[in-house]
Amino acid sequence: MPTPLYIAANVHPAYELRYGWMGWLGTSGLAPESLDAATSAAAAGWKADGLRMLEQRLSGNMVQLVLSAKPHVDPVLLAGRVKGRLQHALRNMACAGDFSRKLAVRSVGHNHRADVERYIEQQAVKATVADPALRHRLAKYSVTNPAVDLSLPTETRSGRYWYNLHLVLVNEERYQRSDDQWLGKILERCFAIGRKKGHAISRLSVMPDHFHMALRGNVAHSPQEIVLAFQNNLAYALGSLRIFQATYYVATFGEYDMQAVRHGDGASPA
Repeated sequence: MPTPLYIAANVHPAYELRYGWMGWLGTSGLAPESLDAATSAAAAGWKADGLRMLEQRLSGNMVQLVLSAKPHVDPVLLAGRVKGRLQHALRNMACAGDFSRKLAVRSVGHNHRADVERYIEQQAVKATVADPALRHRLAKYSVTNPAVDLSLPTETRSGRYWYNLHLVLVNEERYQRSDDQWLGKILERCFAIGRKKGHAISRLSVMPDHFHMALRGNVAHSPQEIVLAFQNNLAYALGSLRIFQATYYVATFGEYDMQAVRHGDGASPA
């Protein structure tokens, strides 16, 4: 295997990663103040995990939390650490019953899924290029994959995961390449990497100096792992060249934005 050109230690990301977590207790007798005390007790452990609670809600026997996460945290790890630490805190307080095995995790962002996908689709149309022919040609490298519906969850034995990411990689020094061979290779390899790693790409727009992607991630892979896989595999496919800046942008998004979450809309994970 070639030595990776991009590793977590030398890449400095920009990220906005938020997830809704939903768990169900075996009883509906938990008081709101008990949930407050339990989340406060779990906060230090979550911080060590790379998580920070932003919102919480109790509805009958359903506990809903919204957390921000660092890029190294994958949804499976998040689900387990949130449930485990909260369950431990509740047991120490002799409160309520245990959580059921089933749970749900939703990626949440500032923007709704439809807005993110539309934004990526329009990259070629809105490109600031002087040559109309180039803008027309770039449209070939802005792809919608109708086989991937990001409104649907990934089903596992432990629950449901909505894990949608918006990823942006930028060429080193914003170097521009607009030849069909280069753009086509990036487009082709992105889909090949996605298939190999278990990521389903919904939208992909390759521009001369950067690209945007919307995907459903493999729930066992963190955003950091996903981005590094694309950076390194693309670099290898394009001649083992360090073609991207040592940074990236990655953000979660889904069916509900943060405004909806804060107003109590979209509470049900079903």
